[in-house]
Amino acid sequence: MEVDSTSSTLHVASHKSNLLPELEVLCYLVVLVYLVDQKQYQEAKACSGFAIARLKMLNRRSVDVIASRIFFYYSLAYEKTDSLVEIRSTLLALHRTATLRRDELGQETLLNLLLRNYLHYNLYDQAEKLRSKTQQLDTHSNQQLCRYLFYLGKIRTIQLEYTDAKDSLLQAARKAPAKARGFHIQCSKWAAIVRLLLGEIPERTTFMQPGMKKALKPYFELTNAVRIGDLSLFHMAAEKHSSVFHADRTHNLIVRLRHNVIRTGLRNISISYSRISLADIAAKLRLNSDTAVADAESIVAKAVRDGGIEASIDHANGWMQSRETGDIYSSNEPQLAFHSRIAFCLNTHNEAVRALRFPPNAHKEELESAEKRRERQQQEQELAKHIAEEDEGDF
Repeated sequence: MEVDSTSSTLHVASHKSNLLPELEVLCYLVVLVYLVDQKQYQEAKACSGFAIARLKMLNRRSVDVIASRIFFYYSLAYEKTDSLVEIRSTLLALHRTATLRRDELGQETLLNLLLRNYLHYNLYDQAEKLRSKTQQLDTHSNQQLCRYLFYLGKIRTIQLEYTDAKDSLLQAARKAPAKARGFHIQCSKWAAIVRLLLGEIPERTTFMQPGMKKALKPYFELTNAVRIGDLSLFHMAAEKHSSVFHADRTHNLIVRLRHNVIRTGLRNISISYSRISLADIAAKLRLNSDTAVADAESIVAKAVRDGGIEASIDHANGWMQSRETGDIYSSNEPQLAFHSRIAFCLNTHNEAVRALRFPPNAHKEELESAEKRRERQQQEQELAKHIAEEDEGDF
């Protein structure tokens, strides 16, 4: 018995010493995926900790792809247990190591995990500082690019840079795989709010996509309230779906939409009435306050100053006088609309060209060898000589 146990122990030890690092790391990944699928997040945290410790001792480019997947599940296990802050320093150290080792896929993955870590705790300034000081690399993973664009869109939205945020969110949704329905839903939610903040109204088809109608219903009702310009309907939709907006972390952005609702309602009023009193404006906008008329006057004055409506205020009589609207086709509006559409098409074309993939050394197949070049030149010389002799004979 002693001899058998000793021999078996030696056999296991020798087998373990001969185990390839790639195979060992892959086993960690398989176990980690299984634990996450079974929702055993505490065990997954322990397993991922052992895997990260083992990866720190390896410096092999052959494990970079598997390591990037382990990094993802490592962060996911801590996120499910609401303890992301515990691994932030570890992720920063891993990102620094990946940069020194020129592990570009690891850098992309860890950068997205760090951005997600910061955004989870609403640390948008720190996320932007990290993003701006990180070297931009050629994308090796379409999934990581989509996540990066989504996080960038969220950062730009909080920083009030709505145009850049819209471009990033729409690009992320366009590049994402069709099967990533949850990602498409999140992109659609944020893109809808950003477009509303820009003064645009999203198309109805955006909220009626297959499999996304139920999840986007709160944002559809909100969009309908903004389109109509009804402040009471807007407040009803915001209160009705308050839990959804808090879960999506878009409640603070929806608070910003109140001004857009008022501006849209005021624009509709200015188009419908050539002259209307400020008291009627306050009643139509549902400004329920003790100083509703004064609030309406300030809102109208600000809209006139910003160019939102073509009108003037008669302070003595207390009404708003709308100006006659000219022909829009005699202004620069059509030119600006065509310019934005052409710029969008050109950007899409440039992104498609940059995303092209070619097999390695494909250009070398088109290059002729020295022997073939010599034969071609000899044939050209013979042909030129033959043509010259024919010309001399004709002469």
